[in-house]
Amino acid sequence: MSPPVTSAGGGVEPPPLARPRLIGGRTFDFSREVAVMAVINRTPDSFYDQGATFALEASVAAARQAIDDGADWVDIGGAKFAPGPAITIEEEIGRVVPVVAALRGAGVVISVDTFHAEVARASIAAGAHVINDTTGVHDPRMAEIVADSDATLVITHSLAVPRTPYPSPHYDDVVTEVAAFLQERVARAVEHGVPPERLIIDPGHDLNKNTLHSLELTRRLGEISALGWPLLVAVSNKDFVGESLDRPRTERVEGSLAAAVVCILNGARIVRMHNVRAAVDAVRMTEAILGFREPAYLRHNI
Repeated sequence: MSPPVTSAGGGVEPPPLARPRLIGGRTFDFSREVAVMAVINRTPDSFYDQGATFALEASVAAARQAIDDGADWVDIGGAKFAPGPAITIEEEIGRVVPVVAALRGAGVVISVDTFHAEVARASIAAGAHVINDTTGVHDPRMAEIVADSDATLVITHSLAVPRTPYPSPHYDDVVTEVAAFLQERVARAVEHGVPPERLIIDPGHDLNKNTLHSLELTRRLGEISALGWPLLVAVSNKDFVGESLDRPRTERVEGSLAAAVVCILNGARIVRMHNVRAAVDAVRMTEAILGFREPAYLRHNI
């Protein structure tokens, strides 16, 4: 592999967004395409579904329903990031790998949300196409494992140790600090062998951020997308949506869709969502408005 190109500032130069990316047997042109990533939690204590898809049969059924509803990706998680009881690596592998195996050949990109390198290794071996690392490559082994495979790596901005309380966050400028973090972690991943064309970034809405931080990130997301990497956002049912609208977790669909659309208009190209059918409609309509796709049909005043 030839060495990655560096920018004038010394950072890693991202490949052009228009260059097709092959992920999980599917080709994406992120210069004019938005992917919907469905959230599948195989956890008993998920902040959103509170264990509704913890059973294997329920999680696989939820994933297949998401695919039927138009999801391009499914993101399978076996351990939540927020504080909670410790689980072993073996337990987490036992939660995610059977779902990955069940979805092989389903024609969808399979992502695993994990902050453990050993879980990433087992998931890739089972057929996962993407590792969604919510610690931003805190453990360099994560990058090394992805580098030794054909998988894609999502690098998320996060300052906390997973599953532990984090003090009230402070930023002088949340957007510039998130951008600098992501650039540094991209360079770390590339140093450990991950090709630039297999990297995606995520600003980490609500991760070690309060509502004002997440709103600022959303409003100025164009500064993150200007880094040039495919940009994933996870805004669905987050606390910044609930606090902005004074809505409980079960009543945040519309707010989540609004946040996702604003993110797309500011450069997001993968949106991680719980309510897949509504998200697919919102995303496809946004793509049509932006000229990324043709209408499904033309009849009105034709």
